[in-house]
Amino acid sequence: MVKEKLTQADFNKLGIYDIQLIKKFGRVGKKLIKTGQYKKEEVLTLFKQIINNPQPFLSRNDALKPLAELIIESENQKDLKKLQPKEESQILNIHKKPLYYKIFGKEQIEEGVLEQMDTAMSLPVSLTGALMPDAHVGYGLPIGGVLATKSNVVIPYAVGVDIACRMCMSVFDIPVKKLEQEKHKLKKALVSRTVFGVGSETKDHFDSRLFDKKEWQATKVIRDLKDLAYRQHGTSGAGNHFAEWGILEVSRKDDLLNIPKGKYIALLSHSGSRGFGANIAKIYSDIAKQKLNLPNQAKHLSWLDLDSEEGIEYWIAMNLAGDYASDNHHEIHNKIWKELGLKPLRMIENHHNFAWKEKLEDGTEVIVHRKGATPAAKENIGIIPGSMTRHGFIIRGKSNPSSLNSSSHGAGRVLSRKQATKKITKNDLQKMIADAGIELIGGHVDEAPIVYKDIDQVMSYQKSLVDILATFTPKIVRMAEPERWRR
Repeated sequence: MVKEKLTQADFNKLGIYDIQLIKKFGRVGKKLIKTGQYKKEEVLTLFKQIINNPQPFLSRNDALKPLAELIIESENQKDLKKLQPKEESQILNIHKKPLYYKIFGKEQIEEGVLEQMDTAMSLPVSLTGALMPDAHVGYGLPIGGVLATKSNVVIPYAVGVDIACRMCMSVFDIPVKKLEQEKHKLKKALVSRTVFGVGSETKDHFDSRLFDKKEWQATKVIRDLKDLAYRQHGTSGAGNHFAEWGILEVSRKDDLLNIPKGKYIALLSHSGSRGFGANIAKIYSDIAKQKLNLPNQAKHLSWLDLDSEEGIEYWIAMNLAGDYASDNHHEIHNKIWKELGLKPLRMIENHHNFAWKEKLEDGTEVIVHRKGATPAAKENIGIIPGSMTRHGFIIRGKSNPSSLNSSSHGAGRVLSRKQATKKITKNDLQKMIADAGIELIGGHVDEAPIVYKDIDQVMSYQKSLVDILATFTPKIVRMAEPERWRR
């Protein structure tokens, strides 16, 4: 006989999202089922009764009494609203025909991406959008999708799971020949001062003042995730997260970039807000999906009202995840600088999974979601990487309204991770790396160079969106070890 188990989805259906509450309710539920006192559905019914009306359970002398006390003694009464089960609502219709949106590099974008963007542009809260030339399929909004919604709504999965995933570069005014001459020293610093992998943590902190910010006490969800965020501060995940040494060639003078023309050694990193951001995305997307009842194809695009308690909480958490992701990069870079006794001439960085309060060309106030897209207003300097063997670019935006002041965030995938692991061997990857003269530390076949589009072609589709100021060529690349790719 198959044992009945309580899952996180079961608790989410009850409206319980708090990690500690799930653990405590889960332990009690597991015991009740194991001893044969109740079946799974009976346990869930009891839990629903406790959440709705805990008072009657205070007179009991069993394991349900402490759960009732937890609900009553919750230190923040506002959090109880999220514990109340939501009533089923009628399906909210989306428009039959999507709004117009500009597509850059359409001939390189697969049909599934267009279907996802069409769905996003059919939402009743959507106003305009654009699709970048590196676009590929994602959850909800495609990666490379830009979506402007009404000014009072935010869509968690249009921001993305890795909130505030970003690029960061340190540029050093030292001769480029040092990259070859001191390769061993640079490689050693890259290995010893970075931590990669799914679930990776560290006890070594360079500067933890970020955790003094008052926003860490703003909501119970944030408070519950603070310890995880601290343990992962200054670490990187798997997937396409990396830290690498390379050569930056500045090809034109630009007052905003403020780096003289020439060649420089640079350190480039790519990662985001780690488990903190991923949990925030999941919790609030689940809340949004429960509050709305969208058709199946649009469920991952459920939104939160920014005037609602949950919407306010998500906005605070998203912005804190942005600060955290930025500080993550600074932590990584600072540790490497210290190891080598270096100070950078300039640091350059930008988000590409975030939502901003902006105005359209006609003055309409909107929330612009850029999921895998780089801000590209005239005042924006950004970084668009290629792959582990292909060059990337430092760009300055042109404020093109048809792209909502956005550009691509990379080359964009042509093979999914699953397809890559079936088609590419470890030997294939090693040959690609050797042919390109790259030294790779870690890495996995699903990040092999051929899983990405041609970065030069991608850039050719967005000449109206950005000016190229500099080219970055990777030389020593650090990624998660293959065994750290999955939990």
